[in-house]
Amino acid sequence: MTRPTMEDVATRAGVSRALVSLVMRGSPKVSDHRRRAVLTAAAELGYQPHAMARSLASRTSSLIGVLVSDLHNAFFADVVEGMDSAAAAAGLELILTTGHRNAVRERGALDNLLGFRPGGTILLSPVLPAAAIRAAADRGPLVLVSRTSSAPTVDTVNDDGETGVALAVDHLVSLGHRRIVHLDGGAAFTAAPRRKGYLAAMARHRLEPMVIASEHTDTAGVAAVATLLKLFSPGTFPTALVCGNDFNAVGAMSALEEAGLRVPQDVSIVGYDNSSLAALRHVSLTTIDQPRLEIGRLAVGALVERLRTGRTRPVRHRVPPALVTRATTAPPAH
Repeated sequence: MTRPTMEDVATRAGVSRALVSLVMRGSPKVSDHRRRAVLTAAAELGYQPHAMARSLASRTSSLIGVLVSDLHNAFFADVVEGMDSAAAAAGLELILTTGHRNAVRERGALDNLLGFRPGGTILLSPVLPAAAIRAAADRGPLVLVSRTSSAPTVDTVNDDGETGVALAVDHLVSLGHRRIVHLDGGAAFTAAPRRKGYLAAMARHRLEPMVIASEHTDTAGVAAVATLLKLFSPGTFPTALVCGNDFNAVGAMSALEEAGLRVPQDVSIVGYDNSSLAALRHVSLTTIDQPRLEIGRLAVGALVERLRTGRTRPVRHRVPPALVTRATTAPPAH
């Protein structure tokens, strides 16, 4: 079956194609009688306006393209929820795609997204090279989330990762921990400030730092704990882990429990993001909160400003993190 067209609706309603177009755009220049006839014909045929064709015809778009780097990470789902509510309030719609944390796939996904001629684009923690991001910004308003940029055509929304991880270390030290290890976020662009915050906080407390290479995935959390189990005997094992994000922390928790180490009795764990995963009752993860919904709203708000007010200067939103204490942290056993 072929998709019904505007011409099909016009034939069914006995009107011109131009009048159908006016109705679909909500024009007040159409009588109620003809509007009802067009809408009835459209409903009978199952006609839906083609968003891309409509944007090409009007040279404007009600679409916002969103590229999500990792669909497995609940943090991004929470951010997209904030975007969706802000977009709906502004009369806009989201279209989503992903590049699966791979630069080549992200480039293809972004090209496909831009082919829809969205009014603006939001990239959530992309691994794309900076040149590709600047080129995309030349084609329309663009916002980066969880990644920085100095390009004047790119707006950014980030949290203060240095401060966030310092809050985690301070919390653990206040409980009495001294052997505190950081599971690093690897190539993620948020990893560097979080690592810097950890090192600075450990130095401030005059403690010996230790960073274990990892990534922002649960499997990487499992692998990092396996590395620690090889490096330390039971009597010298770290009493606390500051993980790169919540997903990483959940993997570390699973590996610790598999090895017979209890959380938090033997090892305390702090995550990062305060995703919906962290708040689950059986997880109850102490973590650093990024206001995910607010991040999503700020990203959409930056696009709307560019589109509707003509703003050209970049905005650099930085949201403050906060410690959320739950069940995975406690004083060390010894």
